[in-house]
Amino acid sequence: MEYLLETDNITKVYGSITAVDHVSIKLKQGEIYGLIGRNAAGKTTLLKMLAGLAHPTEGSFRIFGESEKKTAHMRDRIGVLIESPGLLLNLSAFENMKVKALMLGMNDDSFLNELLCEVGLEGVGKLPVKRFSMGMKQRLGIALSLVGHPDLLLLDEPINGLDPQGIVEIRDLILRLNSERNITILISSHILEELSKIATRYGIIHNGQLIDEFTHQELLQRCSERIEIRPSDATAAVTIIEKMGFKDYKVLDNSLIQIFERLDESGEIVLELAKNNIKTLGISVKNEALEDYYLSITGGARQR
Repeated sequence: MEYLLETDNITKVYGSITAVDHVSIKLKQGEIYGLIGRNAAGKTTLLKMLAGLAHPTEGSFRIFGESEKKTAHMRDRIGVLIESPGLLLNLSAFENMKVKALMLGMNDDSFLNELLCEVGLEGVGKLPVKRFSMGMKQRLGIALSLVGHPDLLLLDEPINGLDPQGIVEIRDLILRLNSERNITILISSHILEELSKIATRYGIIHNGQLIDEFTHQELLQRCSERIEIRPSDATAAVTIIEKMGFKDYKVLDNSLIQIFERLDESGEIVLELAKNNIKTLGISVKNEALEDYYLSITGGARQR
């Protein structure tokens, strides 16, 4: 089995709306695949089809080498958190976990408590879920997705509603699940900077279509680190920069120069410009964020 998960032109149409439009992706065992897209881009619909919660209008997919029609008996190997977790609000966190475990034929209370601790819910297992914050409910949803010892996790916006510390904790949890348990993870999010910290490969979905795929290494190359300098005289500054042997640069708006090599020599550049009576109005080392790259290829406005 070369791929743990693969889709072949999978499509979902609701009336006159094509929510997912002929999407083909492939995940190998152990990958963390970050699915990037705005709200209504098609991310959730795609995950619902893979989770068996919606049927494709066209196309097909395979999980663990089996077609979608033969994966029903392997659903315990797929952990799912899509949209709001399906929680029994009058029950405690532990009781919710127990219900899920019994449905899967499991009876290991110590393992359930271990999962609650792993997602940061230790000490609140007896508290009714209706008293949980949104972030706590999200953590419980992740814990529920892990009850069946899954080989594949489908996570839709798993850090939704979490505070900054909670985001770090869930990010670390996802990385541990991947590295220590070798769980393959397909994760969607609109918080693109967070995806850039955990994913090994990315897919950008826009208006239901998969418009780009790239590895983390390719992302680093595309969102290249650079020196950005604003000299008092850009034309004269370019002459000096070329004399210093810099070749990989470009000038923007006749005032901003970006240099893509020898990034540790920003100080030397400032000194050389000063020797030639060219003032440096501003200088920094930057790299394009995943969100910036996403916006550059979709042509959209920055998300809020």
